[in-house]
Amino acid sequence: MTKPSNSSGQDPTRLITRKIASLGDWRGEMLAQLRDVIHKADPDIREEWKWGTAAWAHDGIVCSAGTFKDHVKLNFFRGAALDDPKGLFNAGLDAKATRAIDFGAADAIDEAAVGDLVRAAVALNASSQE
Repeated sequence: MTKPSNSSGQDPTRLITRKIASLGDWRGEMLAQLRDVIHKADPDIREEWKWGTAAWAHDGIVCSAGTFKDHVKLNFFRGAALDDPKGLFNAGLDAKATRAIDFGAADAIDEAAVGDLVRAAVALNASSQE
């Protein structure tokens, strides 16, 4: 699934799993669900641990997921360049490059739409590699 990709040399998959378990509340469940959606959208995506948070990369960083007291933030690094037909982006809308989705405790994940954003971000990264 992954290989070490962080400054500490630790296995990012293990670090993400440990983070999910340490939360012990809805945020851990949300992060685990997002992780699953991301892997279903792109089975070749790599898990990374960047800036103390879970991240996923394929031909460059695709997204990261940070946990906060009242929300889980799924941040797309090149989100401003992505079409968002379902209007999922609800945070960081003024940023030049990134866009994010903040999920609260009562929010459901639109798995199909998040998967579409992940695939679009991967395609954008791949097109930049050419």
